[in-house]
Amino acid sequence: MLDSNHSGKIGVLGVIPARLASTRLPRKILRTIAGRPMLAWVYDAARACPQLDHLIVATDSDEIAALCRENNWPCILTSPDLPSGTDRVHAVSKLIDAEIYVNIQGDEPLLKPEHLTALLRPFATPHVEVSTLKVPCTPANIDNPNAVKVVTAADGRALYFSRATIPYNRDGAPTEYWKHIGLYAYRKSALQRFPTLPHSTLEHTERLEQLRFLENNITVYVEPTNHDTIGVDTEEDLKLVESILLQRQ
Repeated sequence: MLDSNHSGKIGVLGVIPARLASTRLPRKILRTIAGRPMLAWVYDAARACPQLDHLIVATDSDEIAALCRENNWPCILTSPDLPSGTDRVHAVSKLIDAEIYVNIQGDEPLLKPEHLTALLRPFATPHVEVSTLKVPCTPANIDNPNAVKVVTAADGRALYFSRATIPYNRDGAPTEYWKHIGLYAYRKSALQRFPTLPHSTLEHTERLEQLRFLENNITVYVEPTNHDTIGVDTEEDLKLVESILLQRQ
């Protein structure tokens, strides 16, 4: 089992931030979906990705840590005061050395190994520091502020992330919209800088932590995928995800 005493540098380390004190859906990481805890669905999908050399759960909860021990999932306890998943991954990076860290949200039970394969693809280019994912936006989500949109340059660099509908279609011409999927990968150098960067105005306005990278001139590359996900934040999300997973089974 990988732990904080692991020696030697890892190539790609997957980290699942698993905070218990969620606000909109209390204790959601431990909620049962199709007979299994939400975290189990995320862990198994991530473990099936061949590009990950190791995988660990980073939690603020003794209860989640106990679940990890029961299932032989590597786990590390981090401070409950950390404000974001990126900060929790950064805390792991101070204990376990890796070249690339993958931030795998613990509330994404529809995760597929293909998501992580796509997320890591940009790192074949040496100058890439941070990557994330986008998926074609469904009509229902174009104006939905809970579905974050992203616009990119031709080479995949993120130009902006927003809860607003971007781009604004002034003339009503056919326009392609992309939904952001909140999975990230970072080289260690970029991850180490994140907590030292000033909290940005746009980050606070949109409530989107990835804007801190953009406002501080750290390029984020966005890889497309055809596999959408549903981040679970409400009881309705939970029921919808359960129906999808039951159909898959």
